[in-house]
Formats: sequence, C-alpha cells, structure tokens
Amino acid sequence: MSRDFFAAKAGQYDQSRERVDNVGNIAEAIIRGVKLERSMHLMDFGAGTGLLLERIAPHVGKITAVDVSPAMIAQLEQKRPQLGCELAIAQLDLEQTAMNETFDGIISSMTMHHIREIGLMFSRFYQLVRPGGFIAIADLDQEDGKFHAEDTGVFHFGFERTAFGDSAAQAGFRDVTFSTASTMYRHGRDYPLFLLTASR
Repeated sequence: MSRDFFAAKAGQYDQSRERVDNVGNIAEAIIRGVKLERSMHLMDFGAGTGLLLERIAPHVGKITAVDVSPAMIAQLEQKRPQLGCELAIAQLDLEQTAMNETFDGIISSMTMHHIREIGLMFSRFYQLVRPGGFIAIADLDQEDGKFHAEDTGVFHFGFERTAFGDSAAQAGFRDVTFSTASTMYRHGRDYPLFLLTASR
C-alpha cells in the first residue's frame, strides 16, 4: 500500500470527540481484559496518531508503534515527550514487511478492516508475540457497509465475531475471548465494536 489514505485526515484526527471517546473505551477494555505490567514491550498495530497507545503507555515499559501512514506517524511523533513509556516507531506495511522482533503483546484499534488477508495477519501476529504473550484487537462488528463515508482502503465491513475468532485460533492463539468494547453512533444507528483477546 503506497498511497497514504490518511494524509488528509491526520491533522484533524484527534479532534473528533466521538473518536477519542471510542478509543478511550477500547483502552479501558484492554486494561480490564489483559494483565499489563511495567516490564512489558507491546506493539500497537495501526497506531495512527497514538490515541490508543497514549492511554496504555502508563501501564507498560515500551510500545512500538507500527503504522503505514507517514502523516499519522508525524502526529504521533509530536506526542512522544508526554507519553508514559518509551516509544519506538516503525513506519511499515506489516502485510508486506516482516519484523525481526518479538513483543509481550499486540494491541490494535480499528485497523483490521483495512487488512486484506486476516488469517495471514493473525499468523504474523503469532510469530511476533512471545510465548505467554497476548493480542488485544478491537474492530467493528459486521456492518452494512455504511460505517465509512469513504471506503477507500477498507477491505471488510466489520467482522462476524465467530469467524474472526476462528482465524485467531487457526493461527495458534488460545483462550480467544470477545467483549463489546464500545459503540459508535453514525448515520442514525449504533455500530458496536468488539475486543478480541487471546494468548499465545
């Protein structure tokens, strides 16, 4: 993916109160759903401007932010001095480029519907998570395609939970669990968001 689909949105991304509140709900669900420790090094997959990781940062030692968008990473870089943990940034497309690092856990918010091959990405997550580590992945429940006003770069209109969980299990993850992390109101209806947690 060479085009930065978020270039025009990055500067105003954090100004949406609904988006900020939604990510706050997801962060709280992650904090409830997995055991975080100050010794941990996490990856935030699809970190964007860092809305999720800045809320998780006080609970861990280091977060590596992975994102394909230079514009979003530029916004995240400005937050570095205020973060509650060490920050590393990797601008790369994890669908195309492997990483030679392992993590205690992977967190992610609203990124997987931008990924073409979900099973392949879960397999990559499995390779990146240390034994005993976890994934905590939030995304949309299956929807009617109306959530995004402009759907360039969107490959899935949300996910059916059982099928999504099966993809994680097939990659090797165990103890796959779902909870409803948040709800976003758009276009006259509520869109629920789930959090999948699982361990390696």
